[in-house]
Amino acid sequence: MKNKLMAAVEAPGIKKDVLQFDIGDQVDVHQRILEGEKERTQVFSGLVISRRGEGMCEMFTVRRVVQGEGVERTFPLNSPKIAKVDVKRSGKVRRAKLYYLRDRLGKEATRLRERKKKNVIIVPGTPEAAAPVNPPAGTESPK
Repeated sequence: MKNKLMAAVEAPGIKKDVLQFDIGDQVDVHQRILEGEKERTQVFSGLVISRRGEGMCEMFTVRRVVQGEGVERTFPLNSPKIAKVDVKRSGKVRRAKLYYLRDRLGKEATRLRERKKKNVIIVPGTPEAAAPVNPPAGTESPK
C-alpha cells in the first residue's frame, strides 16, 4: 500500500499506454539506445519470468536462451528508454515467478502451454448481435 503523497508525486512519470502482459508471455522489448548522437531501437525477445514492484518502481524480467546459455534482463516498466513491448504469445502458468526455468535448457526452457482467449457468446436479440461485426468502409456504426 502506497502513501497518497508518494502516489501523487509518481503519477506524472507513469506511462499511460503500457501494453498489458503477464508472467509466462513471450514478448519483444523494444529499447531505445543512444550511440553518440544517433538513436536506434534494439529488440530483446524472450519469456517474462517475473514482475515486481508498483508505480514508478515496477520492473519485469525477460529470459531467453542464446547459444545454449540463458540470458536475463530486467527492465523498468515506466522507463522512457522502453519504446514498446509486443506480446507474441501468452503462456498459461500457475506461478507468480518462473525461476524454475533457469535450470532447464533448450526447448524445455521455453515450452509453456498457450493461454486460450475467451470466446464471446453473442445472444440473438441483444444490441451486440444487431451491430455488424466488420462494417463496410465509409459507414458508421449505429449509436
